Amino acid sequence: MTLQWNDDSDDYTILRAPEPSPAPRGPDPALLAVDLGLRTGLAAYSREGRLLWYRSHNFGSLERLRRGVSGLLHQHSTLQQLVLEGGGTLAVPWEREAERRQIALLSIQAHTWRNVLLYDREQRKGKQAKNHADTLARRIIDWSQAPKPTSLRHDAAEAIMIGLWGVLELGWLSELPRELRRT
Repeated sequence: MTLQWNDDSDDYTILRAPEPSPAPRGPDPALLAVDLGLRTGLAAYSREGRLLWYRSHNFGSLERLRRGVSGLLHQHSTLQQLVLEGGGTLAVPWEREAERRQIALLSIQAHTWRNVLLYDREQRKGKQAKNHADTLARRIIDWSQAPKPTSLRHDAAEAIMIGLWGVLELGWLSELPRELRRT
């Protein structure tokens, strides 16, 4: 804000700076993949099947998870699909909120996406499967041109994998992209 003297009115006129234009935004997420837990992995995908963002969120308690799900889904009004890995008490707040917001829901277990995206030899042990999921998740990040991680927690890496399974299952990608195939 600046002041400018106006001789006609013998007074100052306030000159305001123009409003800045909004920052350009990327596409809004259409699918949210969730690796259920109090420490939850989240990954958002576009309708074109590209990873937009991913993160890990520590709710810390079931009560904070119940309160937090609504706010998290409210931030992403364009969601068409929610894919949850896991079940039980932790799934209930997500299921209720998806139903309330009329977001389609797929609920799966880890073996569902692992059988599609990992070789049998890569999933014989849970820790081994998590390591291979991390490796493939990093390739998905590169392929999608999503921001590179400073560190990638296993729950976020698994959410990325759950989301990739989801976009393949829904037909948003007709097949695993060539850049993500392994020999």
